Amino acid sequence: MKKSLVYSVLAIALIIVSAPFAFAAPEAAPAAAAGVDYTKAIVLGCALLGAGFAIGFGAVGAGLGLGQATSGASNAVGRNPEAQGKVMLTMMVGMAMTESVAIYALVISLVMLFANPIVKMIGLG
Repeated sequence: MKKSLVYSVLAIALIIVSAPFAFAAPEAAPAAAAGVDYTKAIVLGCALLGAGFAIGFGAVGAGLGLGQATSGASNAVGRNPEAQGKVMLTMMVGMAMTESVAIYALVISLVMLFANPIVKMIGLG
């Protein structure tokens, strides 16, 4: 375990150290001479990355919350079967609230993808 972790860290460090040399631009690049502006590409790339993180963390968080709610309700019903109706009602309300977090993350990621306010703010869209 430790040996593979050390190899992984060394590989990542080697990639980070060697990347600037591999992607270095030649001295007389025609794109740099023409004055090409990559601001829109950078902003849109960051928006894609942010949207992916938003929906990813939102889905993982909602999944963990739903799993804990289901586990707790199953344990409660297993210990006290007569209270099944109240436990299930409470569990359903809690699961609906937890699922709203995932829907909110989806809305945020869609806003970042299709109605990006940063692109409009800096005048690129």
